[in-house]
Amino acid sequence: MSATDGAGPAAAAAEVVRLERLCDQVLAGLGAGAGIEAQVIATASRWGLTRFANSGIHQHVGEHTVTVSLQAAFDGRVAAASTSRTDDAGLYELVQRVEGAAAVRPVDPEWPGVTPPTDVADVDHADPATHEPAPAARAAHVEAFVAAGESTRAAGYVDAAGTRTVFANSAGHHATGSWTRATIDGIHQTTTSAGKGHQTSRRLGALDGGATGRRAARLAADSADAGDLEPGRYAVVLSPECVATIAQFLAFYGFNAKAHLEGQSFVELGEQQFDEAFQLWDAALDDRALGLGFDAEGSPKRRLQLVTDGVTGNLAHDRRTAGRAGTQTTGHAIAGGEVYGPVPTNLFVGAGDAPDVGALVAQVDRGLLVTELNYCRVLDPRTQVVTGLTRNGTFLIERGEVTRPVTNLRFTQSFVEGLGPGRLLAATADTRFADGEFGPGMVHCPAVRLASWNITGGARG
Repeated sequence: MSATDGAGPAAAAAEVVRLERLCDQVLAGLGAGAGIEAQVIATASRWGLTRFANSGIHQHVGEHTVTVSLQAAFDGRVAAASTSRTDDAGLYELVQRVEGAAAVRPVDPEWPGVTPPTDVADVDHADPATHEPAPAARAAHVEAFVAAGESTRAAGYVDAAGTRTVFANSAGHHATGSWTRATIDGIHQTTTSAGKGHQTSRRLGALDGGATGRRAARLAADSADAGDLEPGRYAVVLSPECVATIAQFLAFYGFNAKAHLEGQSFVELGEQQFDEAFQLWDAALDDRALGLGFDAEGSPKRRLQLVTDGVTGNLAHDRRTAGRAGTQTTGHAIAGGEVYGPVPTNLFVGAGDAPDVGALVAQVDRGLLVTELNYCRVLDPRTQVVTGLTRNGTFLIERGEVTRPVTNLRFTQSFVEGLGPGRLLAATADTRFADGEFGPGMVHCPAVRLASWNITGGARG
């Protein structure tokens, strides 16, 4: 397959037509009897990955797959399956599997039915050049990242992905969309330390391997020979990567309507749960966002204001939770939503007015500068108490200056409390995509300064 297969307008249009035919074929094979409802999602995905370690490339991977997923309800008995076999036999077998599974399932009393025909915004978050780049394009970013460190070892990856998706259901609703994503993520290492660099964009050409590598190399050098630090509460300056993880946890465990309906969410609608400087929203249609303009149920996505001036405003709903709550879907259904619930995946955290991270550090008398939160686990979803580790660069701040590196630290902290009234003291004016615990390309956010963060020990306890 050439580097341009699937990337040109004619090839893209032809691929969409093929996906539409696959959806139609599955729906036709299922039939249109009374009590039968179904939805089909056909997706063509291209993904290219270049891994590097010990400052050299050791793996190129390219993948082009077409998958077809079917969910169907037979008088309320619901089942789902997917396949990457798109010949007649493969699609027939898909239908048979779903019919067979549904026959032995109990009736689902919360089945909301399929999405009726509705308008979906014409969103194209795709860059043709990123849809299927040659390995050499990724390798160039690796070369620049590695070259940024003079006496360090580099490891990480550069990848580029593109998808085209067609949705169709038995009610006659159709939707089509495409999107691309490119990421460089890596570390530079000394014998005693590591520093991370990360960048995600819709365009592979927008990545800057040199700048990302320089950040990682600088953090690695500055983190060398780190010392211990006693537990306690510290003021903190958190990088965008830390903020992204916090936002993802708030979204998945809190603003998820299923969790709220089950009494497992911290959310109290209409209450001042956060500092008045905190703004959080989900906006799949934003020009900076990645992904499709519709969700896994084919419902159109729209901007959803989750927190305004610190006041909790809305929950993310899919059709299932909306039915239970007596409201409308917000377009946040995900695959497996009957288990996980609806999740915002195009998050934005409001910016502040600090010119850079250095300005945030200058405001701290004694505290910590944290590059990344890692291995985060929820201890209590109702208070959003989370435990985890810092890594890839943690530093002591004294009298407005970074004075020394410290070893990785364990924290046990309520993310809601950490951003509570009077706690969010400042944020940078610049925002960017940051790599959170749930993955890249989901959160656009600044760095922040918080009044207090609970450090409970070192990495070993």
